[in-house]
Amino acid sequence: MSRKTFSLFDPALLWPALADALRKLDPRVQWRNPVMFVVYAGSLLATLLCAQALLGQGEAPAGFIGAITLWLWFTVLFANFAEALAEGRSKAQAASLRSLKKATWAKVLEEPRHGARWHPVESGALRRGAVVLVMAGDVVPADGEVVEGVASVDESAITGESAPVIRESGGDFSAVTGGTRVLSDWIVVRVTADPGETFVDRMIAMVESARRQKTPNEIALTILLVALTIVFLGVTVTLLPFSLFSVQAAGAGTPVGVAVLIALLVCLIPTTIAGLLSAVGVAGMSRMMQANVIATSGRAVEAAGDVDVLLLDKTGTITLGNRQAAALLPAPGVSPRELADAAQLASLADETPEGRSIVVLAKQRFELRERDLEALGAHFVHFSAQTRMSGVDLPPAPARQVAGGDTVAVAVRQVRKGAADAIRRHVQTLGAAFPAALDAVVEEVSRRGSTPLVVADGARVLGVVELKDIVKGGIKERFAELRRMGIKTVMVTGDNRLTAAAIAAEAGVDDFLAEATPQDKLALIRRYQGEGRLVAMTGDGTNDAPALAQADVAVAMNSGTQAAKEAGNMVDLDSNPTKLIEVVETGKQMLMTRGALTTFSIANDVAKYFAIVPAAFVSTYPQLQALNVMQLASPASAILSAVIFNALIIVFLIPLALKGVRYRPLGAALLLRKNLLVYGLGGVVVPFVGIKAIDLVLGAMGLA
Repeated sequence: MSRKTFSLFDPALLWPALADALRKLDPRVQWRNPVMFVVYAGSLLATLLCAQALLGQGEAPAGFIGAITLWLWFTVLFANFAEALAEGRSKAQAASLRSLKKATWAKVLEEPRHGARWHPVESGALRRGAVVLVMAGDVVPADGEVVEGVASVDESAITGESAPVIRESGGDFSAVTGGTRVLSDWIVVRVTADPGETFVDRMIAMVESARRQKTPNEIALTILLVALTIVFLGVTVTLLPFSLFSVQAAGAGTPVGVAVLIALLVCLIPTTIAGLLSAVGVAGMSRMMQANVIATSGRAVEAAGDVDVLLLDKTGTITLGNRQAAALLPAPGVSPRELADAAQLASLADETPEGRSIVVLAKQRFELRERDLEALGAHFVHFSAQTRMSGVDLPPAPARQVAGGDTVAVAVRQVRKGAADAIRRHVQTLGAAFPAALDAVVEEVSRRGSTPLVVADGARVLGVVELKDIVKGGIKERFAELRRMGIKTVMVTGDNRLTAAAIAAEAGVDDFLAEATPQDKLALIRRYQGEGRLVAMTGDGTNDAPALAQADVAVAMNSGTQAAKEAGNMVDLDSNPTKLIEVVETGKQMLMTRGALTTFSIANDVAKYFAIVPAAFVSTYPQLQALNVMQLASPASAILSAVIFNALIIVFLIPLALKGVRYRPLGAALLLRKNLLVYGLGGVVVPFVGIKAIDLVLGAMGLA
């Protein structure tokens, strides 16, 4: 099953959005947008004036007041429609996830192991800590961590990708999501979320929440818009007594009407951006979801637009990530075959592409076959971020006698492979010295941009395995774009400094952190934040959780552990580390869209000023006819044309608000100049053209 995509004005979205727009006329809903609430209140007052005019007691013809009233209500409805359409698109994108909430039966184990007795329990009754068995063909009943087994899982209902993924106990690919289906084998899963708190629950609640939390920038902009509205409201209120006094003093003319003042106020306050502001925020989260990234809040999307430091893992993000063993470089006095034998032993339990490539290289070069693991009696030591090495402990050989009759016990054989500094510490702990000749080998491999893995058998260092990786095509150009936007890129890798420097130079990143541990990542993030910067990073493992929790934008991989997903404020359903760049671009696009619409909205008030102010007061001050630069047909036509344009411009800008302005990697200063030129100048010119065109239409219809 895959998620359905919807066009901008799909009928499946259009009609529900129209119904929602009417429901949003509830005063309790309108009050959340202070600027549009002023329009709402003005529409109610205009409705009363229209009713009064119909009774023959109006200050102006009933048709004129009725037309103003109708278009004021349209202004409110169009703003509601923009927000409802944005919310509807987000709801539609998550509609397929509802099918994942269907009740299913779980096999709850009485003991946390495969083969134990189990009893059926409905998935809705599962609680955190329960252990369930999921077999081929079963639906995973709840979010959890695989504690035993390995299986192929279909996650297409969440990711939209039909290709199955492998989930296994241990490592960074142990998390499973409720509602996905096991295709082969079996897994034992420990439930990590109570009902209503699962990943799917959070996704549905996020996209369908009627009370979207406003972001800091959105709150600041709202305060600005409210301040402008208060200023214009104060000005408009004082105009009526001025008009009455002027008419009385001159003994001629007609005072301005209340309906005209309402129209003036609505046209001069920033209704365009106020009506679209919420839609821009919702659409930003929707575009994230279209990219298969789930943001837990609008704050995360906005923060992505403000990010100025990107922390990027080398493997899988900057490089292709499939490092392969390319060469065996033995130490002096060590044969290549001996090095290959030890390297293969240390890699037998290593299921990473690097580990498997070492086993294959040993087979191809020296015809070394895999050993019988049970016969070896081996204890495998898995890689960790702290030790940065892995290997195998082989049992000691039987005690043997030496000359003199003494019995000598042979110690456990420790075969290790790992980073040069890690192996150096290991052999020094065993009381030996690291061969000086190998330092030059490690340095030479690192200078080539390859990764050196040093192999040791006990305290004896045998040599180096060279792993080669390839920098992704086009990544250097992407980093150049980010640099033009003022974003600093930092590559994070566990490789030594020489290897990191070579890859960093080839990829074009601004800085790098080599031999990185979880504590190093956390310290680096805090250092940048201490300088006043916003930091974004990705992660998938439990060891990434502290850094993800600290970062301003933290994108956790869906394939990663539950701890990583809970620490992040975004989840990438595709588990693609490169997605972080796209996340930042989407956040930037949302900020650019908001800025463009704000610029346009404030600029077009200038043109509406020339249309409506002379028309509104020409009966009081005939000299204002000189300001009728548009040559509008009549005062009534000018006022009505401005009100109609004010309503219709919201409709025409809805596609821009939902799709966003076209993203370009520009710096802040250049972006400001572009907005002023395109949307500032456009905001002045378009109303002149639009209002004049509406005036001509009204004249042709005999309504001017």
